[in-house]
Amino acid sequence: MNIATATVTSKGQITIPATIRNTLNVGPGDRIQFVEVAPGRFEMLVACNDVKSLKGMVKTSHNVSIEEMNQAIERRGSES
Repeated sequence: MNIATATVTSKGQITIPATIRNTLNVGPGDRIQFVEVAPGRFEMLVACNDVKSLKGMVKTSHNVSIEEMNQAIERRGSES
């Protein structure tokens, strides 16, 4: 089991220890999510993914042109 410790500053900030940053492959500007998995117990997850990893996530039944998208936006706006 790998244990690392960080100290909370007066501003509520922490520095993630280098061993953890390296394991998670995170660096400056990357986002981290804290997910409560049980009362008082959290998991830390890397919230940034390469855009390429999203390819194929959403399946569409047909292609939509820019004109069709703009028309849908106009219709939606007029319904408000």
